[in-house]
Amino acid sequence: MTRILILSFVCFFVASSFAAMTPPDSTATIAQKTAAGYMIEEGKALFNSGRYRDALNKFRDAAKKDVTSAKATLWISRCHYELSNYGYALRYAEDARLLSGISQEKELYEMLAEANHRLGNLDSAIANYEKGIQVMPKKRAADLELPLHLEQAKYAKEQLAKGIKNTRIHLNGDVNSGYNDYSPVIYNGGNSMYFTSRRNNTTGGRQNPSDQQFFEDIYQAKWNSATNQWDSVTNRIGKINGEGFESISYVSEDGLVAYVTMNYSEAMETKFTTKSSDIAEVKWTKQDRWSAPRLLGKNINSSFYDGNATLTADGQTMYFVSERNANKKKSDIYVAYKTGNDWGSAVALPAEINSKGRETTPYITPDGRYLFFSSNGHKNSLGGYDVYVVECTGGKSWGPVKNLGPAINTVNDDFGFKIYDATGKAYINGMEVIGDKASLDIYEFNLRLADLIKSLD
Repeated sequence: MTRILILSFVCFFVASSFAAMTPPDSTATIAQKTAAGYMIEEGKALFNSGRYRDALNKFRDAAKKDVTSAKATLWISRCHYELSNYGYALRYAEDARLLSGISQEKELYEMLAEANHRLGNLDSAIANYEKGIQVMPKKRAADLELPLHLEQAKYAKEQLAKGIKNTRIHLNGDVNSGYNDYSPVIYNGGNSMYFTSRRNNTTGGRQNPSDQQFFEDIYQAKWNSATNQWDSVTNRIGKINGEGFESISYVSEDGLVAYVTMNYSEAMETKFTTKSSDIAEVKWTKQDRWSAPRLLGKNINSSFYDGNATLTADGQTMYFVSERNANKKKSDIYVAYKTGNDWGSAVALPAEINSKGRETTPYITPDGRYLFFSSNGHKNSLGGYDVYVVECTGGKSWGPVKNLGPAINTVNDDFGFKIYDATGKAYINGMEVIGDKASLDIYEFNLRLADLIKSLD
């Protein structure tokens, strides 16, 4: 009798809880589920095209239409993850688990693992990676890179257990804006900085229809020794910024030559267009302003993404990122050498450096000895993109690739690392996590090259 009463109470509670959201007419419920299903498919199409905010709204509508849909809730979680809202991603993944009883939505384990990983909950991340690998088809788990991410979470746990403190310093002043700010380049003895931002005063005021963020512009900042911070931030720097995307990756120490990455579509009313993202050179003129960008030739620029150029001090060697081999791999680092006034053919760096994942933001020390870069494809990673260094031991020979460790890297994306020995400073792009959201910001280290290399031995 007691058991019957308990069952009756449970049934009454469940019925009461869903009474407000579930119409009594079963036909209407089926119609709602069908409508939600269509919305989910529309949302997936938006998601796959990179329009995460539009997709998020579509999945929210689907979840309102069918409040029992674990699938809609899981897709909401995925959108938040792609938008760097890791706290929200975890919350919605947990909600989806409650709705589905997990067996129906096995890919929930991926989002539970990834969100926990980004938030530094490594034990939960490891457990969910392992469960996802166990219950998913082997190929699907491999496509989602769960085995690789599991190894990275374990590596992160091992490294962080050493108690090494991350020494990055969040830049004060107007450089970090609340929008995505990244790619700092220092010159003029450490007194001037160029960086890239997607803040709302971008030239032309355009927004990318895919991610609904403002187009990239290049900004300049000056070091204020009186206030000990960067200020005088402006994107009014002449002909470099225009209607498209512009990002800076290299400025010569004398400030006379710079390399930028540009993306200008045929739809824009500009003097030139790019095939995709292309690398261009600009020079400081006698009129004290930057020249119009000059796109590099076919040995450097392809019909795929090409960008993030970095040069040795003599200007004779360039490393950059390209997706020209994207049919086999993702983005790789290439090297090219100056031949006269032009660049020779670009050659991909060896597989020890270029993983099966993505490599990005290379930085070569002025003497050409040490190459820093970021990658999300190496097993010895704390998670996301980590910064690595490799020594050029002569010609085309390279030493072992080394992770810079938890003093530099975090469980989130870390990239754009540059070190300036003359000033004893290094800079990096990293995620500033506040509550459930995160954005890219610029950080500084008090660091010299010799000390950093010694710490990795």
